[in-house]
Amino acid sequence: MTEIATVAAADLGASSGRVMLARVGRDLLDLSELHRFGNEPVRVGGTLHWDVLALYRGVLDGLRAAGRAAPGGLDGIGIDSWAVDYGLLDGTGALIGNPVGYRDERTDGVMARVHEQLDPARLYAVTGLQNLPFNTIYQLVAAQGTPAADAARRLLLMPDLLAYWLTGEQGAELTNASTTGLLDARTGDWSVELITALGLDPGLFAPVRRPGERIGTLRPDVAATTGLEPSVPVYAVGSHDTASAVVGVPASGERFAYISCGTWSLVGLELPGPVLTEASRQAGFTNEAGVDGTVRYLRNVMGLWLLQESLRGWAAQGEPADLAALLAEAARQPAFVSVVDPDDPSFLAPGDMPARVADFCRRTGQPVPASRAALVRCILESLALAHARTVRQAQELAGRDVAVVHLVGGGARNELLCQLTADACGLPVVAGPVEATALGNALVQARAIGAVHGAVSDLRGLLRRHTSTLRYLPRTDPGPQAWHPARART
Repeated sequence: MTEIATVAAADLGASSGRVMLARVGRDLLDLSELHRFGNEPVRVGGTLHWDVLALYRGVLDGLRAAGRAAPGGLDGIGIDSWAVDYGLLDGTGALIGNPVGYRDERTDGVMARVHEQLDPARLYAVTGLQNLPFNTIYQLVAAQGTPAADAARRLLLMPDLLAYWLTGEQGAELTNASTTGLLDARTGDWSVELITALGLDPGLFAPVRRPGERIGTLRPDVAATTGLEPSVPVYAVGSHDTASAVVGVPASGERFAYISCGTWSLVGLELPGPVLTEASRQAGFTNEAGVDGTVRYLRNVMGLWLLQESLRGWAAQGEPADLAALLAEAARQPAFVSVVDPDDPSFLAPGDMPARVADFCRRTGQPVPASRAALVRCILESLALAHARTVRQAQELAGRDVAVVHLVGGGARNELLCQLTADACGLPVVAGPVEATALGNALVQARAIGAVHGAVSDLRGLLRRHTSTLRYLPRTDPGPQAWHPARART
């Protein structure tokens, strides 16, 4: 039995990646960041690609740092990332081109084409997945007939691709596979019915593996590059970063909603089974696989992307903003001057976000934000409204009452957003941990190694003892009723 597991958690987000070192035991949970690296897509020939080799190099550099920081050696490695994007391999196992990013325009109009062929209600009945234009199913249809698609013999989602490069073993981890629109929500395996109906080869899809399974050990060349022992195992974790983040929610009991808040806000409930009703489909809710047979019943909300793109745009113009000062000024702005729908399609692609917010306000007859602070206030109030709307709908559709909202991820640092979310929901918001994804990744590894035991609820007990959170209560002034008129404007 291993009393303390020392593991590396590689967590790749849409804007940056990092490798964390965790030491986990029955009465120990320690996490430190060793290496952080950028993740910026590159547009080549009109197509938006991920620089996957730079990401892999960042992981290798982080593992090298982990080896130096853990003189006793690593007991495991786990990788999580964003969903839906993939790499294609040829018959020799070599990558065919750079993976295309989900914000690329190649899927424009593809969803409607697929729905002419496959009834959306039937798709939902099988997959339980929210119809989003960038889901893997639509990316694959958009790529049909291209030389890369014709040459492909295997598809690997992003964390599975990196795990393959580390170990030489191919597979499809369940939580990420469940976001493709091609996995059966009831069986937890690929839907051959849907795959063949779209003219795809079922052999393209690797065998499904579950969180906690041992993938393999490091290839000799990887061990030599990182300085790690070849015997170091790589484990499947909740490789969809939201799946790991939900494990990292320090909740007690079942009456909680979660918001995994970063570039996207993933807002929902943890359930024992999928909700596949027509009302759920019409409301745009998704049923994604979680750890230990759970279902992440949620909606994707655009999240802090609107704020991130605004900050990026100002910096590119040579006028960077001090975020802390901007948030403090935004807190002093008048409430509910203008609100937008964060999920409006005009906000999806990279670009001039302040101009798009202004355009939305004009189209809906609202004042255009007159300053940067007013724009930030508009974005955060709009996001809080979307959070509250989604939490309310999830309760109604799943028949589950919620007593508290846990907000984890980078958004937990944004005090104004946390308070506005509590106000809009009319519920307490517990913010933190910021590193919920890496913690969830590490906890699943530690349990697989044998350093900790029990269900996810037991792992969350360890989180509550060893991580700090902030609690935001709904304010009575102006009170929840003040949010009702604002809701009608989006």
